[in-house]
Formats: sequence, C-alpha cells, structure tokens
Amino acid sequence: MSYVTPQEFAHKMIDAGESKIFMSTKDTLIRAYMAGAILALAAAFSVTIAVNTGNFLVASILFPVGFCMLYLLGFDLLTGVFTLAPLAVIAKRAGCTWGGVLRNWGLVFCGNFAGALTTAVFMAIIFTMGFSEEPNAIGQRIGKIGEVRTLGYAEAGGAGLLTVFIRAVMCNWMVSTGVVAAMMSNSVSGKIMAMWMPIMVFFYLGFEHSIVNMFLFPSGIMLGGQFTWFDYLAYNEIPVVIGNLVGGLTFVGGMIYATHYRTSPKRNAGYEKAPAATPAE
Repeated sequence: MSYVTPQEFAHKMIDAGESKIFMSTKDTLIRAYMAGAILALAAAFSVTIAVNTGNFLVASILFPVGFCMLYLLGFDLLTGVFTLAPLAVIAKRAGCTWGGVLRNWGLVFCGNFAGALTTAVFMAIIFTMGFSEEPNAIGQRIGKIGEVRTLGYAEAGGAGLLTVFIRAVMCNWMVSTGVVAAMMSNSVSGKIMAMWMPIMVFFYLGFEHSIVNMFLFPSGIMLGGQFTWFDYLAYNEIPVVIGNLVGGLTFVGGMIYATHYRTSPKRNAGYEKAPAATPAE
C-alpha cells in the first residue's frame, strides 16, 4: 500500500490547497464540472441499486465507486476544496489569500452544480423515455427523496434546519476524510481502499452532501417531486453547503493541521536523555 505518515500527508494537504488557489479559471471549472457530473452519476447508480434490490446497504457499499473515479482523475469537489484551500492561507504560503480561497470555492461550486445538473437532465430523460412517459420506479423514488429532505425539514422548523446542518457537518467530516485518506498511499489500490471506507459511512448514514444534492433535488423536481426550487435551496442546499464547510474545515483540515503540521513539543522535551548503557554496564 506504500503508507504515507500523517506528518507527510499533512504537508501534501497544504500543497494541494495552494495548488487549488492558483489553478486557472478554465482548469478549475472543467475539473469541478466533471466531478459534479461523475458524483451525480454515482448517486443515480446507488438509487437504482436501492430500488432494484431493496437493499440500501448494497447501494452504500457501491456508491464510493464514483468518488474514487473522480479523485483518481484529478477532479475537484466543493467539499474537498472547503478543507484544503484554507490550509494554504493558514500556513502562510506565499501569495495565498482568503480572496483566492473564495474565488476557488465560487468556481468549484458553479462547476459542480453545472455538472450535476447535466447528469440530472440526462437521467430524467432516461427515467421518463424523453419526458414522454411517467417516471419509472427509480425516477419516482428520486422525487420522493427530494420531498422528504426539503419539506420534511421545513415542517420541523428550527429543529429541521439544525438537523440538516448537523447531517451536513457529519457528511464532510467523512467525505474530507476520504479526500485526505487518498494521500495516505502512493498506490492506486491503497488510495481506493482508504477512500472507500469513509465515503461508504457517509452515504449509508444518510448525511447531506451538497454536490449529491445538486443532482437529487433538481432531478426530483423534473421527475414530479412536490417541492420547489425555493424549498430545495432554503431547506437543503444552503444549510448543507454551510454545514459541509464547517465539517471539512474543522474536523478534518483544522485537526490534522493542528496536530500533524503544527505539532507541539513533547512533554519531556526539556529533559536531557540519559546516555545509553554500555554492554558492560
């Protein structure tokens, strides 16, 4: 597996964040677009598995295939850059500013949304025979998911918004762990194994991922879900984006930076070590 130690991949995280900040607009948008499209396809794949098998665990086990593909191809998700880009500023890398971080986040959001929306349109066409028929069982399930995870939160009021926010925090705790876990190995097989575990956990537990939702909810509206764009944005996408930011930056980026990059002196650092004993002694 060619394991990379935490101290080593902490530096790799900051290098990656610096690279994101300085990436050209064209490259940022293309990589974000493809990431959104591939992850959306993985979400459609997983819903299809859940409907056809009746087993959500199987769907969750297989969902990470999309995340692994987009990561190995060098594409970018908003949830990942939420974690990595700020570290380059915190580490005081030359030329890295919060303005550069916000630019990166904005471009990746737009690219992810465009890619996920493209897949949403394509899959809606497939699920409805070019919008000439009622949605099939998979399309109907996607519409119901959108209703439950917008109107359901809205009906609960403040408790619903708190719940969706915490689900988003927990989501990017796991998803960004997957991003970082890929840096733990220099082999393709090692990267895939390390990424697979946290992504499977987030999906099975039903946490809220902003880019997955960029597919589920627009496609749900196209497929007859009884909710609106306002419901989607107000009761899901906006609080989920904020929660994803908090989860990735605090529980993953901030914690690894604080203990593996800015390591504090050990408690016995002020003591002189006793000389090693000779064989005779």
